[in-house]
Amino acid sequence: MGLLTFAINVTLDGCVDHQEGIADDETHAFFTRLMDESGAMLWGRVTYEMMESSWPAVARGDEEAPPAIREWAVKLETKPKYVVSSTRKDFPWANSHHIAGDLRMGVQKLKDATPAGVLLGSGKLATELDRLDLIDEYKFLVHPRLAGHGPTLYQSGLPATRRLELVSAKPLRCGAVATHYRRAR
Repeated sequence: MGLLTFAINVTLDGCVDHQEGIADDETHAFFTRLMDESGAMLWGRVTYEMMESSWPAVARGDEEAPPAIREWAVKLETKPKYVVSSTRKDFPWANSHHIAGDLRMGVQKLKDATPAGVLLGSGKLATELDRLDLIDEYKFLVHPRLAGHGPTLYQSGLPATRRLELVSAKPLRCGAVATHYRRAR
């Protein structure tokens, strides 16, 4: 069984708006490495649609992009992508699959079938999966910014405090810190 890893950019005040992070070669390399190390991506519908609206065009070369960004897009094109949605059923982007029905069973089945692990990149979905005790580890790229707005990490709350154990913390040149935590069980 693979681990379910929640990975996301977050500001010091908890904002997870993708436009608030520092986008440079080093931060991009961080997420490329996480994707390379995982067996599949897992998103909610909103995140999937945001990704689907731009990355396939970058992978095809229809949009100009630096080499590191194009490399990410090409790798993402071939990576299995799983989407949780109760409102959308059709996911035409290459290697995209729908998780329907019972959320706990569907995600547990995905974890069981993906020994290299599953990389979760949706904040709202992470809250739901954390409530179901399905997230095993967290890899946050903490940016040295105060956004002063949302959306924020776990803004709809959890039933109880989650205790985490620090595995590693690595500062990047831009001032962001790559953190890795595991659930304390």
